[in-house]
Amino acid sequence: MRLFALSLGFLVFCTLPACAQTQAAKPCETRFASSKCVNNVTQLAGEISKARVIYLGETHDSAKDHALQLQIIQALSNRKVNNNQKIAIALEMFQRPYQDVLNQYLAGKITEAELVKQTEYEQRWGFPWELYAPIIRFAKANNIPLIATNTPTEITRKVSRQGLESLTPEERKLIPPFSEIRTAPDEYRKLVLAAFDGHQNSGHGNSKNSERFFLAQVLWDETMAESIASFVQKNPDYQVVVLAGQGHIVYDYGIPSRVQRRLQGKTNMRNFTQRSVLLSPPEDNNLPQNKKIADYIWGK
Repeated sequence: MRLFALSLGFLVFCTLPACAQTQAAKPCETRFASSKCVNNVTQLAGEISKARVIYLGETHDSAKDHALQLQIIQALSNRKVNNNQKIAIALEMFQRPYQDVLNQYLAGKITEAELVKQTEYEQRWGFPWELYAPIIRFAKANNIPLIATNTPTEITRKVSRQGLESLTPEERKLIPPFSEIRTAPDEYRKLVLAAFDGHQNSGHGNSKNSERFFLAQVLWDETMAESIASFVQKNPDYQVVVLAGQGHIVYDYGIPSRVQRRLQGKTNMRNFTQRSVLLSPPEDNNLPQNKKIADYIWGK
């Protein structure tokens, strides 16, 4: 099975089946006391329903995580329908140049098989389609917009090897302006580089330069954040549910803080709120526990 090509998610929060089998047995209250542990979908949906953006942090090959994502989306969707509000789903697993393909699928102009083929899903993401298919089908059946958020694979790969300066003018059009690609906070860099070093020492990795690897990770975060923030600004009547790996969500380092930065101070964003949910307790026992890793963690 292919891991993340460049994302930190497969380093900090391992997606291998063997890792899933060794998940820490301690309750999430013990390991992450600053987060609220939940195990009731209805309760969770009620508590997060007022947020403009909700992050559902997954382990990519976990069928349980994806089933839970669908349940939460269904619960939120039901609440929105009852209140004449709308919901959209932002997806890490689809890259931005393929937004039109998603739109064609939702409009019934192409089949699901054509969606998978035309978005190059298997080459660009690679995790089993059936893990995500029920969510995609639910969105189509309920007229829920799908947002392709991610950076094209060839761009993140190029940045990890040669840096941002190597990108052509055409490639730069597919990512945020360089001025919006910010590597702070330093705690995030330390987290990524520690994982990168371990990955390199194990004989894996596709970048010899750890700083460029980190820059590629940040580019991924910034591109997804720009996609989400742009949709939120243009669609004030929508709540956005983001499906992404835990590594992009923990401590707000990846996507959440970058969405917040783009929207803070906007006249129509004075009451802008976000909520993050990890769909399983993180498996890395060395993660900082003296600060809130997420608003909610699903667990006992």
